[in-house]
Amino acid sequence: MGAAGALGWWLLLLVPALPPACPCPPGARPCSPKYFGRDAMVCVCNATYCDTLDPVVLPTPGTYVKYESSKAGKRLERSQGSFQRSLHAPDLVLTLDTTQRYQKVKGFGGSVTDAAAINILSLPETAQDHLLRSYFSEEGLEYNLVRLPMASCDFSLHAYTYDDVPFDYELAHFSLRDEDTKLKIPLLHRALAMSKQPLSLYASPWTSPTWMKTSESFVGKGTLKGQAGDRYHKTWANYFVRFLDEYAKHNLTFWAVTAENEPSAGLINNYPFQCLGFTAEQQRDFIARDLGPALANSSHRDVQLIILDDNRLHLPHWAKVVLEDEEAARYVDGIGIHWYLDFIGPIQDTVVPTHELFPDYFILATEACIGAHFWERDVILGCWDRGNQYSHSILTNLNHFVAGWTDWNLALDLEGGPNWVKNYVDSPVIVDASEGIFYKQPMFYHMGHFSKFIPEGSQRVGLVASKESKKTDLEYTAFLRPDGAVVVVVLNRSLQNVTFGLADTVGLIAAMAPASSIQTYLWRRQ
Repeated sequence: MGAAGALGWWLLLLVPALPPACPCPPGARPCSPKYFGRDAMVCVCNATYCDTLDPVVLPTPGTYVKYESSKAGKRLERSQGSFQRSLHAPDLVLTLDTTQRYQKVKGFGGSVTDAAAINILSLPETAQDHLLRSYFSEEGLEYNLVRLPMASCDFSLHAYTYDDVPFDYELAHFSLRDEDTKLKIPLLHRALAMSKQPLSLYASPWTSPTWMKTSESFVGKGTLKGQAGDRYHKTWANYFVRFLDEYAKHNLTFWAVTAENEPSAGLINNYPFQCLGFTAEQQRDFIARDLGPALANSSHRDVQLIILDDNRLHLPHWAKVVLEDEEAARYVDGIGIHWYLDFIGPIQDTVVPTHELFPDYFILATEACIGAHFWERDVILGCWDRGNQYSHSILTNLNHFVAGWTDWNLALDLEGGPNWVKNYVDSPVIVDASEGIFYKQPMFYHMGHFSKFIPEGSQRVGLVASKESKKTDLEYTAFLRPDGAVVVVVLNRSLQNVTFGLADTVGLIAAMAPASSIQTYLWRRQ
């Protein structure tokens, strides 16, 4: 063998082998694992390889499919089994009760920030496609919600709005930026093209132009100048309409807008990045007098309006102030919540009373990420516990009337940015542009256990634990899909395997949730 031949063999030895063929259906491609310490595993994707899933196919009646991810290394691994008719039941049996009907699902997804778009587009084009397919296609997580900042946020390279020309009350100089036309809009079109269901886009502003603000600054404590009904407020309301107009010219229509991202942030002295302060009363008046009428009198009257878009700690007070006012309430469709202060605002004291007071308004989780608190590390590659935190939050929300859950940045770099104020955080997808690769983290697969199997229009139903064991390490939820199939998600954050039964009219599943795992079960009822 000549020198070139020997070199060829050496090169083959150096190239890491693709993962072995798995006992999975044709089409699905297994995770290409990489470890960052014991149990800290990501799945690596590049221009030539990325793990995929098969489209969901309902199992034949009398059987079920199970998808499992675990700290031990499974990633949405599919298996099948049969219902048993009457077998010795385990101590813990979860029984489906479809007479208990709760909220309908809007969906699951993530956010296309400037930073997310920059990271995705920093990859080779086929790797970009793998990343987008991983989130939006039938071979991926089938996200259907996409949140979009209206102009810049902290996850931008700089602060800007769509009309930074002072005192342009006519918005004559309003225009989208390169971040929209070259980054976010092309990615949205690609995502839409690979998604089998329509995507529901929703937009949130961080700041108005500085000339409309008391602070005359993008950052720090500041509200709109003047008061509701005046030209500052009217101009700011028209800015929303112009944003929707301009995106419509690019063939993108929105499901909803939020009235303001984290309106309480702009009431905090020295707030470090883009914000615009509103009290609940100020938001109520702005919606009643300006934003509500501006949307209603535009061609975007069907765009839904979401209030709060801030930590649930503000509930039920915020909802009461806005929705007990008839003028404001008639324009509002839903309430958005962020997860950052959940540990000091229990869901039973915030979301539940809000739903009971205002059952006709949906509640949607509009932002969450890990690494935002000063005591948290920004990016921890392969961290299973961060996936647990996502699933625990999603389950808690779904079990208390929340209609869906939106992650923050779809993709960030190894540092957790870019972010112009260095407010770095973690993301389910981390891009290493220098290598042309991206890592799918445990958070990514945890999201998929919900987003891929609980489509829009699914309704939460009862899942009742047998009397013997009200105390269990398992967290779970059940949904009836529009196609009549049942989905059950079971999370085991404990260090022990838990055996349990899943009972429905078709029989019993003898199940086991391994330590540190999440499972999704799917079956037909007839």
